[in-house]
Amino acid sequence: MAAAATAARARFPAGFVVPIAGGVATFAEPDSPFNKVAGLGFDGDPADADLAAVEAAFAAVGSPVQIELAHLASPSLAAGLTRRGYRLESFENVLGRAVEPVAAPAPPSDVVVEAVGAAELDAWVDLVVAGVAAPDLQGLPSHEDFPAETVARAERDLVAAGARCYLARRDGRPAGGASMRIAGGVAQLTGAATILEHRRHGVQSALLAARLADASAAGCEVAVVTTQPGSKSQQNVQRQGFDLLYARTILIREG
Repeated sequence: MAAAATAARARFPAGFVVPIAGGVATFAEPDSPFNKVAGLGFDGDPADADLAAVEAAFAAVGSPVQIELAHLASPSLAAGLTRRGYRLESFENVLGRAVEPVAAPAPPSDVVVEAVGAAELDAWVDLVVAGVAAPDLQGLPSHEDFPAETVARAERDLVAAGARCYLARRDGRPAGGASMRIAGGVAQLTGAATILEHRRHGVQSALLAARLADASAAGCEVAVVTTQPGSKSQQNVQRQGFDLLYARTILIREG
C-alpha cells in the first residue's frame, strides 16, 4: 500500500502515506484503490489524536475514510470506530501459506504462463483491466468498482512499487494476468484477472502456481492473498494450500 501510493505521487503530489498503530493510511489519487487505512490495530489501538489526523488528511483531499479492520484487532477499536461514525460496508478474507520448495508448475496443457517485460506492459495492463471489468459473481461481491483508467494506473503503480507481472496464454491467446510483489520474505499476490471467455479452464490456478514457484525460488517464507469471501478465487487458492489468516471488516466514514 505504502509503496504503491508513493509511486502515485509522481502524478498526484497531494497523496500521502501515514503510519498508524501498526498499519498505514494511504491516498494515491482520487478514486484509487489505494485510498484506505490498512493494518490498523496490529500494534494496539491508535491514539485519538493520530486517528483524527488521518481523518483530517482524507478530508483535505475530499475522500471518505475506508478502514480495513482485521478481526484480530482489539474489540475496543471497533467500538471506538463506531462511535466516530464509521459504518460497516463489507468483508474480505486474507489467506496465506508457507512457501516451500516446489516443482515447476504443471498447468493444463493448453495454458502457458510467462513473465511480462517492460515491452509487453501496456498489453498486460489492458488485459488485466478487461478482466477486472467483468467480475466473477460467485461469493460476496466486491464493495468497490473503479473506472478502467483508474485500474490501469493502479496496476502501473504496483509495478513501480516492485510487482512482477505474469501473463497466461490459453491455446496461444492471452487469457489472464497476475502480479506478485516480494517484501521481507513475504510473497504478496497482488491480484489476478482472467478474461471472461477463458474462465473455468485453469488459468487462475496456473498463474497462482507460477507465482508460488517464483516465490520459492526467491527464498520467500510466506505467501499471502486477499479474496472476496466465498469467491472462486478463494476456492482456487485454498486448493493450493492457502488457509484463512484473518477476515477483515471494511468500515467507511463519510466526510
